[in-house]
Amino acid sequence: MKKTYKIEVDCANCALKMEDAAKKTAGVADATVSFMTQKMNVVFEEDADTDAVMQAVAKACRRVEPDCEIFL
Repeated sequence: MKKTYKIEVDCANCALKMEDAAKKTAGVADATVSFMTQKMNVVFEEDADTDAVMQAVAKACRRVEPDCEIFL
């Protein structure tokens, strides 16, 4: 399953760091973050609890970029 989320990210470098953090999160098959469109696309692993996975993604992204915002 693929979902798109609106995000607030300050720079392209931060977006890349958030993308890497999201990809390393359990339950995420793939992720892309676009600084230009301010969107995050997440492909979830089969049978993943998308809400729980996104909470983990948001936490991982905040470790990389404390002021990032993902609108779930």
